[in-house]
Amino acid sequence: MTAYVHEEPSERAELGRLLTAGGILSSDWKPAFSAVPRSAFLPDLMWSFDMATGRSVAVSKADDPTAWHRRADADIPIVTQWDDGKHSGTEPGEVSTSSASMPSVVFSMLRDLDVQPGNRVLEIGTGTGWNAALLAHRLGADNVVTVEVDESVTTTARAALERFGTPVRVVHGDGFKGYPEAAPYDRIIATCGLRSIPFAWVEQCRPGGIIVTPWGTHYSNGDAVARLVVADDSKSASGAFTGPVEFMKLRAQRLSPVAHSEYVMGSVANGDESSTTIEEAQFVRERFSARVFALGMRVPDCVNVVADKHDGARPVWFYGLTDRSWACVQFRDGATARVWQSGPRRLWDEAEAAYRWWNEQGRPGFDRFGLTVNSDGERVWLDSPDNPVPVQSA
Repeated sequence: MTAYVHEEPSERAELGRLLTAGGILSSDWKPAFSAVPRSAFLPDLMWSFDMATGRSVAVSKADDPTAWHRRADADIPIVTQWDDGKHSGTEPGEVSTSSASMPSVVFSMLRDLDVQPGNRVLEIGTGTGWNAALLAHRLGADNVVTVEVDESVTTTARAALERFGTPVRVVHGDGFKGYPEAAPYDRIIATCGLRSIPFAWVEQCRPGGIIVTPWGTHYSNGDAVARLVVADDSKSASGAFTGPVEFMKLRAQRLSPVAHSEYVMGSVANGDESSTTIEEAQFVRERFSARVFALGMRVPDCVNVVADKHDGARPVWFYGLTDRSWACVQFRDGATARVWQSGPRRLWDEAEAAYRWWNEQGRPGFDRFGLTVNSDGERVWLDSPDNPVPVQSA
């Protein structure tokens, strides 16, 4: 089969310079960046994310090849599938279910993975196949196995990899189980967000091996990249988070949207009313702040929804996932915030206590938190595995 032939356009060369200047594209990954263009793995119809408007915009290679190539070589995420493949047409679907990640995210995670010559790598979440092709360029196709849960995505990625001349093993299956048939691996990387990391990955990784995966809680859609090192006895893996990201969630752990009407019957006035001295500017910040991440760890089985602000008022909602407990704090300009809560859990009380704890710890960033995974489950910690993050009683 003839290998894919390409030229490096000015847009991709500029992207490479920007990623290098930002310390994201390391010298050992530069050859793969140059040799393996993302455009070789993208469909003719794709949806690029417009950073200015926050919307996904359809781009057709047939209709506007210049725009298509410009978006392919930009540091933006690109949706390649909507609604688990049930979507058709050019308008965005309801839920994005497969994508090509931002190059800056791809190479920062590959940097964390720290592959060495001869390493065998398992990738969870094939997507377009670009990430697997980058790994294969470094390690050889025989040393890369990638698992994809969606059959049509698997078929498309396998074809793209073969067309490019990089026939890595593409497995259609549940990545949560890993792929024991080709274990052990020196490295495991996931390109989907996890809410629970399976111990099977630890078991399939060699002692001293590295697992790089986005992890988070149902509190928000945000994740952070966990870089875990497998212990010498292979009974656990532990490590710190390296920074915030947002990934499509592993399908088995994807949460359905919360139905507000199933929680709040009628008016919030039916809940128990109180107030809080916490101000909106303190509590409501950017989507992927370390504060949001910390609250998600401290307040389990809870979804947080920050509503838009209207007429100086902004409601912030909390919904319990194990029962129908709910809470609402209403921030209003120039006034003390009012709180309503209902159900067995006092969700605002939990969130407020978690917020105050985060402040007392010196407002730690992502890199002060870490994660340990063993056969009993996982434990988040602050600064050291010996200092677990206290969880509010549910």
